[in-house]
Order: sequence, then structure tokens, then C-alpha cells
Amino acid sequence: MMLQPIEATPIERTEGAAITDAEAAALARATVNLFKAWKLSDAEATTLLGGLSTRTWARWKDGSIGRIDRDLRMRMAHLMGIHKGLRYLFKEPARGYEWVRKPNDTFDGKSALDLMLRGELSDLADMRAYLDAERGAW
Repeated sequence: MMLQPIEATPIERTEGAAITDAEAAALARATVNLFKAWKLSDAEATTLLGGLSTRTWARWKDGSIGRIDRDLRMRMAHLMGIHKGLRYLFKEPARGYEWVRKPNDTFDGKSALDLMLRGELSDLADMRAYLDAERGAW
């Protein structure tokens, strides 16, 4: 029996697959609130947001959300996924908020925040995948 070559299947993006401008603005507002709950400093917040300028971050906190690029949309989507995972794992929201800063043996004594603060989009994606696996979402 001879194996047939695998053919690539093109991925068709639907209109609803992309994060709209309105959704991105809502994500930004939710991210501001999440970072308050996580008690992040401005430096930590801007690092998690891929080097967002402190001036732009200050405007976000004041409610003025401007243009949001694709990378930033993905970062915020992962952050909301992390938040969702923590809400599933911890019945008390405060425990999830605290977990972000607590040293964790799984992470060689570092906190989830320490890992996310390395600044790469993949760090956020990895943390989201870890939490999804912990709660059995995969």
C-alpha cells in the first residue's frame, strides 16, 4: 500500500474570525480592569501588552482607546483566555488573581507573571495553553 501525499488545505477566514475594532476596544477596557485585579505596575502592564507606550497605557486607563494592531489584539485575547482559565480553576476570583504572582513549583519556583513578563506573545499563548490543560479544556 502506497501512502498518498498530504495536500495542504487552505484556511478560509470568515468575517467573524477576526477581532473587530469594537471587540478590540472592549478587550482593551477588560484588560485594564484585569490588570487592576492582578495589581500590575504600569511597567508590568506595558510589557504584557508587547511594549505598549506608557503614554498610550495611561490613555487606556483614562478610557481613551485608540487604534489597536493585530499583535496587541492577540495579546489581549490570550490574556482573557488566561483570566477565563483561572476563573474555571478557582471558584474565588481573588485566588486566581493572587495565583498569577505566587511562586509555582511547575515553573521552577517562578510565578506565572514572571513567565509572562518575558514579553513574547508565545509566553502568553503558552500560559493560556497550560491553564487550559490544567482545567481539562483540551
